[in-house]
Amino acid sequence: MAGKLRRSSDKMIAGVCAGIADYLGWETSIVRIAYVLLSIFSAGFPGLLVYIILWFVMPDEY
Repeated sequence: MAGKLRRSSDKMIAGVCAGIADYLGWETSIVRIAYVLLSIFSAGFPGLLVYIILWFVMPDEY
């Protein structure tokens, strides 16, 4: 794992998925696809709420 969990500057919306991918050492597109699939197939789309919470909780990359 690559240090602290932070939002990435490689962002499509807020950089949350890219920050998670950087932290885990995974490819960014894989994390984004997994997030979308998990959000679509989960009951009530709680993924959007989780993304918004992470957007405000995760610090920016310096």
